Amino acid sequence: MHLKLATMRTTLRPVVPGDVPALHALWTDLDVRRFLWDDVSISEERAAEVVAASGADFAAHAFGLWMVYETASGQFAGFCGLRPSEAGEPELLFGFWPRHWGQGLATEASRAVLAYAFDVLACPHVVAATDVPNTASARTLERLGMQFERRGALNGLDTLFYRLRRERFQAL
Repeated sequence: MHLKLATMRTTLRPVVPGDVPALHALWTDLDVRRFLWDDVSISEERAAEVVAASGADFAAHAFGLWMVYETASGQFAGFCGLRPSEAGEPELLFGFWPRHWGQGLATEASRAVLAYAFDVLACPHVVAATDVPNTASARTLERLGMQFERRGALNGLDTLFYRLRRERFQAL
């Protein structure tokens, strides 16, 4: 896979099986898993399943999850990417180490992923969802231009649902 993306401060590359330990560590961090995994500490096998699913998504849809690195330090900062939603629409996901929160890296990396989705893949729209208490993620989605659609339940949790249409993204 040669689907590397770059921003002013980040470098993104598709996840590979060798990334499972780093992603598992991120995904089981107490602060990260609170919203990303509904506060469940997943197994390394579950992390490997997600990485394998991302590889299958890249093969089938030309999108998946990317590792995000700070370009200056080369440090693994988090992940960002797309997966098919329950309705089959591309869904934006991201998660970063708490030490990188509040620096705009999630917004920057997500913008690169959205540009790829809209400009390269010509997706008509991208969706996203976040738990209601995850106000930081909701603010990130809104900064990206995503529009709130509805509040509802997802996996039994109070969730905010967003959508961004290609025309709106290109106009921003």
